[in-house]
Amino acid sequence: MYFLKTEQSFDAAHFLSGYDGKCKNLHGHRWRVVAQIAGDTLNEDRQTRGMLVDFGELKTELKKLCDEMDHSLIYEKGSLKEKTIEALREEDFRMVEVDFRPTAECFAKYFYERMKEKGYAVHRMEVYETVNNCAAYEES
Repeated sequence: MYFLKTEQSFDAAHFLSGYDGKCKNLHGHRWRVVAQIAGDTLNEDRQTRGMLVDFGELKTELKKLCDEMDHSLIYEKGSLKEKTIEALREEDFRMVEVDFRPTAECFAKYFYERMKEKGYAVHRMEVYETVNNCAAYEES
């Protein structure tokens, strides 16, 4: 089995609605996203012969996903009052609404699924919200 890893990062704010602790308040992270793909065989075609995938393409696709979140406020759908959202939009804040609680665990699954949709044989996705704290997702 062959494995490739690449990583990207983005800066974004979030908060955990309904959480009883510090993370209920708006705060930010430098999120680090590490994608690992796997495969049994290497390509045979001329351009990518001897490669599982082209690292350049893999890095570009992960970067595109991270850029969608970069320098934004990520919030769970239904967690902010509509007038709060309107006020932030009036101030031209960049906001990303997601259908999940924006935890490192949920982001790991989110990025896993998005890379899989792009056709990659994703083995594992890791998301660090700090240097020391990481959540991972992989399917069994």
